[in-house]
Amino acid sequence: MGRKNSKKRKEEKRKPQSGHNKVLKGTLDITRSGMGFVTIEGMEVDILIRPADFNTALHGDTVRVAVKEVKSGNRRMQGFVREVLNRKRTEFIGQLQINKGFAFFVAETDKPMPDFYIPQESINGATENDRVVVKLVQWDTDGKRPVGEVVSVLNAENSNDAAMKEILLEAGFALQFSDEALEVAARIPDTISTEEIKKRKDIRDVFTITIDPVDAKDFDDAISFRKLKNGNYEIGVHIADVSHYVEPDNELDKEAYQRATSVYLPDRVNPMLPEHISNFLCSLRPKEDKLTFSAIFQLTPKAEVKQYWLGKTVIHSDHRFTYEEVQETIEKKAGLYAEEVLILNDIAQRFRKKRFNNGAINFSSQEVRFKLDEKGDPIGIMIKESKEAHQLIEEFMLLANRTVAENISKIKVNGKPLPFPYRTHDDPDEAKLLPFAAFAKKFGHTFDTSSPDAIAKSFNQLLKDVHGKPEQHVLEQLGIRTMAKAKYTIENVGHYGLGFEHYCHFTSPIRRYPDVQVHRILEQVLNNKLNPDKKLEEKCKHTSERERAAMEAERASNKYKQVQYMKNYLGEEFEGIISGVASFGFWVETVEHKCEGLVSVNSLLEYDEFRHVETDYCLVGQRSGKKFRMGDKVMIKVVAANLTKRQLDYEWVVTGELKEEESVIPMKKASRKNPK
Repeated sequence: MGRKNSKKRKEEKRKPQSGHNKVLKGTLDITRSGMGFVTIEGMEVDILIRPADFNTALHGDTVRVAVKEVKSGNRRMQGFVREVLNRKRTEFIGQLQINKGFAFFVAETDKPMPDFYIPQESINGATENDRVVVKLVQWDTDGKRPVGEVVSVLNAENSNDAAMKEILLEAGFALQFSDEALEVAARIPDTISTEEIKKRKDIRDVFTITIDPVDAKDFDDAISFRKLKNGNYEIGVHIADVSHYVEPDNELDKEAYQRATSVYLPDRVNPMLPEHISNFLCSLRPKEDKLTFSAIFQLTPKAEVKQYWLGKTVIHSDHRFTYEEVQETIEKKAGLYAEEVLILNDIAQRFRKKRFNNGAINFSSQEVRFKLDEKGDPIGIMIKESKEAHQLIEEFMLLANRTVAENISKIKVNGKPLPFPYRTHDDPDEAKLLPFAAFAKKFGHTFDTSSPDAIAKSFNQLLKDVHGKPEQHVLEQLGIRTMAKAKYTIENVGHYGLGFEHYCHFTSPIRRYPDVQVHRILEQVLNNKLNPDKKLEEKCKHTSERERAAMEAERASNKYKQVQYMKNYLGEEFEGIISGVASFGFWVETVEHKCEGLVSVNSLLEYDEFRHVETDYCLVGQRSGKKFRMGDKVMIKVVAANLTKRQLDYEWVVTGELKEEESVIPMKKASRKNPK
C-alpha cells in the first residue's frame, strides 16, 4: 500500500517537580493583565512569571526559566526568566513621541511591554506622532529601557499596507533583512564559473520548461523531457540550487533559517531570501544558464520508473509557461511544445491515478484569490481550482520528493538512520474521526475505521459519493479537520494523506528552509561525506512552527481582504453555506464571494432560543426545532465589517422555504433581554 501503519507515540507527560532554580526551556505567554506564563513541552502545568521577573523577555519569546522553590501546598509553580533564547519578533508598529535629542516609541499591542528609547541618530526622519515600524536593537539586563531604531514610517493614507505589515509582525516575521544578511547576499557572484559547470551534469541542450503562476518571479522548479531510443522517456525535475549560494551558518543562512518560509499575502510576498537571490540568482528564468539540483527519471509510457539519478546539474530553460497557457494546450491539444506538454500531462495523470489507487486521499481544493487595485484594495474575488496543468507540476514534484526521501532512508550512521527532515503526516485523530464517521452515517455514508488503509479507502469512497451533492461541502470540511497536521521531523512515520512511506520537501528551496536542509544532506550522501546534525529535530520543530505561523498570517490577511471587500455590501443579502457551528452562533460562507462571517446566537433570540448539539454540528431551536447545521444553505444580511478585528457579522434572513414544524415566529422584543 505504500503506507506505514504508524502508531502515535504518546509522550509521557512530565510531572512538575519542585526544586530550587530547576532550569527549563519554554515559551512565554503574557496576558493582558501583564502576568506571564511559560509553557514547557511535555508538562501539564505552566510556570507563573511575575512582570518583575521577565528579564527583558517579551510575549512569544523562547526563554530559559528557573523554577523557584515550590512552597508546601502551592500547586502553581513560579519562576523567573534566566535568559531569552529566541525572540518571536523584534519589529513592532506604534507611535513615536519625540523629545529634544531623542524619542520614545509606544507599541500598539494588547500585551503590556515597555516603551522603547530611540536615540537621535536612529529616528531616521520620522516626526512627532508618526506611526512607525521600530526594530529592537539592544536591551541589556541592567534595568534600562530597550533601545530601538525606526525602520520605516507608515503612510497614514495607506491603511492596507500597515495592516499587512502588522499581520506579518504579529506572526514573528521581520519586514526587512538585516544589513549583515544583505551584505552576504551582495557578495555572491552573479556569474557561473566554467569550473563549477565542469563539476555538474550538463543538460543545457535538453528541452526544459518552467510552469508557474502568471505573477510568479521565483521559479524554483523546471522539468526537462526527451524521448529515448528504447521508447521510454527521460524526465528531469530540476530544482534551484539554493544551497550552492547560501552557505551554512553565515548571516544570510541564519536569517533564512529564522524565517524558515516565505509568506504569501494577497498583495505581497515576504520572502525567506532577499529578492536578488529569490528572483534573480536562483530563479530558473528562461534563456539563462542556471545551477540546479536534479532528480532525473527514466520512465515508460505507462509511468513506470525504470531508473533514476540524483545530482547537481546546469540547465537552460527553453520557455517559461504559465499554468493558464499549459491548461489551454492540454484542453485544445495544440499549442507551443504541445507534444511534450501532452506526454508530460499523460504521465502525470497516470501517477495521480496510481497514487489514489494506493491509498492517497483525494481532498479537492479551492483557493480564493483577490483582484486588487493599485492601492491593494480588493475589487473582485476569484476562485482558483486545481486543474491538470497544476497537477502536472504537482505529480512530478511529489515523485522527486518521495524519491529523495526513499534514497536517504536507506542511509545508516553507526547502525542508526541518518538524521533527515522528513515531511510526515500521521494517521487521523481517533477522537475526531469517530464522531465524523457517525455524522457521515446520517447521510448514508459508511466508514470503516478498522485500519489506516481502510480509513483512507472510506474517505476516497465518501468523497466520490458526495461529489455534487448538498452535503459535499460539509463532509469535505469536517473530513479535513479529522486529519493530523503535517510536520517536519527526523522520525520517519510516513505521509498518511499522500500514501507514501517516505516523503520530504526537496522542490522549493527558494521559499522553504527544510528544502535547503534536504539539499545539503543529499549532497553529503552523494559525496559520501556525512556530517549528521544532532540538533536537527529541534530545527524541524522550529521550521514546523514557522510554517504554521505563516499559514496563520496568510489566513489573517485573507480575512482582512474579505472584510475590506464586504464593507461595500453592508445591508445587502446573500446566499451562504453554514461553514461552522459553536454555542455562540454559526459561521456562514457566502456562495458568491467565499467570505465567512458570524451569525451570533444573540441575533436569533427574537425567534427562538438555540442550543448547540456538538454531535450533529448544529444549533437547534428549543421551541421551533429549527436546525442550523453545517452545510445548510441560508440567506444572510451583512450587518458589520470590522477591519481592526478582521471580523464580519451577518444576520440570518428568514425565507419562505421553512417547513411547517420549523416555523420561527418573532418573539416579543423583550425576549432579547429575558428570553425565558
